[in-house]
Amino acid sequence: MKISSNLVSLVIASFIFVAGRSSFAVEAPKIVHKDGRSALFVAGEPYLMLGAQMDNSSEWPSTLPDVWEAVAKIHANTLGAPVYWEQMEPHPGTFDFTNVDQLIREAREHHVHLLLLWFGASKNGQMHYAPEWVKTNATRYPRLMNSRGQLLDILDPNAPANLEADKLAFTTLMRHLRKLDGDEHTILMMQVENEAGPYYADRDYTSRGNQLFSEQVPASLVTALHKHPGNWHEVFGTTDNETFALWSQARYINALAEAGKAELNIPMYINIAAINTPNHESVERLLDVWKAAAPSIDIVSADLYDDFSPLYQEMLNAYGRPDNPLWISETGLGSSYAKFFFYALGHGAIGFSPFGIDHSGVAVPPEYLPPAHGENYALVAPMARDLARLNFEGKLKTAIEEPNQAQQEVDFGYWQATVTFGYPQPDRQRPPGTPDFHGRVLIAELGPNEFLVTGIDARVTFHLPSRPSPPDHHINNILRAEQGQYVDGVWKPLRIWNGDETQRGLNFQHEGNVIHVTIYRWD
Repeated sequence: MKISSNLVSLVIASFIFVAGRSSFAVEAPKIVHKDGRSALFVAGEPYLMLGAQMDNSSEWPSTLPDVWEAVAKIHANTLGAPVYWEQMEPHPGTFDFTNVDQLIREAREHHVHLLLLWFGASKNGQMHYAPEWVKTNATRYPRLMNSRGQLLDILDPNAPANLEADKLAFTTLMRHLRKLDGDEHTILMMQVENEAGPYYADRDYTSRGNQLFSEQVPASLVTALHKHPGNWHEVFGTTDNETFALWSQARYINALAEAGKAELNIPMYINIAAINTPNHESVERLLDVWKAAAPSIDIVSADLYDDFSPLYQEMLNAYGRPDNPLWISETGLGSSYAKFFFYALGHGAIGFSPFGIDHSGVAVPPEYLPPAHGENYALVAPMARDLARLNFEGKLKTAIEEPNQAQQEVDFGYWQATVTFGYPQPDRQRPPGTPDFHGRVLIAELGPNEFLVTGIDARVTFHLPSRPSPPDHHINNILRAEQGQYVDGVWKPLRIWNGDETQRGLNFQHEGNVIHVTIYRWD
């Protein structure tokens, strides 16, 4: 069969174009759910966000050098950065992308992914980042009214003009990002508003809000929550105002997210201040409303600023559920919060992000950045992709020290790991623990009888469930213990541990060691 030279040239040219395109374009980030677990996929593979968020007023060219210094110091791979409506649209319909363009350019130079936080109509519920032309025109852009008839510095989410102005700015931003980042995907996710909600009113009491409140609850919400039809009080009783306010905010933000995804379809999330959800029941109620009213929002994330461990753990349990990936979008920068990174991993989290890492002098003095988060990230960064995959497969577990819990058991079915915290650990004595209960361990099952182990101020021994680890740890089941690291997803051994290094188990202090251990039954 004879083929014309023109056809051959066309085929070759098409191949070159497609090949060139595919080598440049990266698959868009997405949330994937499987077997009750979730993962953020980046470039087609699970990705663990070792996050860090800059201070509120640091996304300016003059302050970015301090931000990148802090990102490097904490070993983060993902930076949360705000985009300010007031800066981006200083006059109606006039847009300035100078800040966001420089941020993306410098993030690529530093090999860091971004989460962009839209500081639009609502930042901590208030309109502080709205443009001046919005703030000074309350007639056109109505405010929220509380039950006492006071107008607040909160844009009314039930006012169409507020939504349209905010949505125009947000979709314009997303359209710009599609052109700038639609192939490379430096940006992983968008946060829509910041801790939105009426902090100083239980709901909207304007005439518009009162009218909506008196009407029937939307059928879609009634159905999703398995309720009987009626108005807001008839359906929700004592939580009527709270639920109406949640619904008002959720449908507003969903409209932004839906329009934004039409321009650039990447995951979108909201962040909730945990102070507004003090217990598991309140989180469940909040999540149910958000999932029903805002289907374009992929994640309802938690901002956790209380280092009381039982409460923190309760919030992790509540926010992480099959329809809501666990993502700690903000948490405390102090060292007392570092162990919660390991708790989050043990709950299947897709990421963790201390707030205020840069040297603005607001969250942290210029000369000091608490070291514990950086120690965590430095430990796991080389294997972050591998841990994300193992966690998505349900093969990762953690143990974290708590008062009176210096010894813990981690169950892997056929094998069990005994974890003891603190040093020194004399034979036949209970482990001492650490003074501030900061010990933490991560164990991932790689295959039958194979585990990846690392930690800080802890010892790990393996045994059969029917045979508890002896108190002197002189008898162990270690067949081979390799210290090493992951390089591009491939384990690279550095040396073999034996003798004193394994006689009493695997010991981790602050060296940053990672061990690939094979265990066996020697009897």
